Amino acid sequence: MKALKIATFNINGIRARLPNLLEWLAREQPDVVCLQELKAPESLFPYADLDTAGYGAICLGQASWNGVAILARDAQPLESRRGLPGDDGDTQSRYIEAAVHGVLVGCLYLPNGNPQPGPKFAYKLAWFERLIAYAKALQASEHPVLLAGDFNVVPTDQDIYNPRSWLKDALLQPQGREAYQRLLDQGWTDAVRHLYPDERVYTFWDYWRQHWQKNAGLRIDHLLLNPALAPYLKEAGVDAWVRNEPHPSDHAPTWIQLGTRKTR
Repeated sequence: MKALKIATFNINGIRARLPNLLEWLAREQPDVVCLQELKAPESLFPYADLDTAGYGAICLGQASWNGVAILARDAQPLESRRGLPGDDGDTQSRYIEAAVHGVLVGCLYLPNGNPQPGPKFAYKLAWFERLIAYAKALQASEHPVLLAGDFNVVPTDQDIYNPRSWLKDALLQPQGREAYQRLLDQGWTDAVRHLYPDERVYTFWDYWRQHWQKNAGLRIDHLLLNPALAPYLKEAGVDAWVRNEPHPSDHAPTWIQLGTRKTR
């Protein structure tokens, strides 16, 4: 296994926050990046800027909403899938997959689901079921596989500063939490929670009520490793400094470090 730093980052508008992205790439130099919420069609994706920064990229864009991309440092991702199977009528850009530096990487942007109850929440749960069905074969692969992205699920109350003010939000509903647990039960390793079982780790701070300044955050950006990849996990963390930059996304990059040998 090649030593790799792999990150997921909901950029919340790649055209508006391209300077933030490029600064982070230059400073942290991740080897693989999964981006979500591009809010841009592929024709406006900044391939040239990323190439200048040393990153090859593939993108599944959508005007104004959604959008996912995979970046690879000093390499070009080899695309293996665009779009999650199971619904030919689904036109939202939420899943892209590629082989990168010896790892099969699935980048996903799971539907938010608000307001709930309603059609958006129903779509979220249906999309989750499609993900669970598709992920089963990925999990069982003998090759290293990573699912990374904005899952729009707070797995437990340990993953939020205070659940009481979010009880009606789609991110905390028991149906989504149960679906996330069923995904893990396939045999995936939630990297951050695996390495920090007792700590409060946040990846998202909304723009309201000074939640960033108060560290009133949520953990909704996850990196899941299949059994072939999990033994190489060494470190995980959040580049929270990105959330403090001018005009930031409300998410911060969440990352893992893979070693060249299996850990004990």
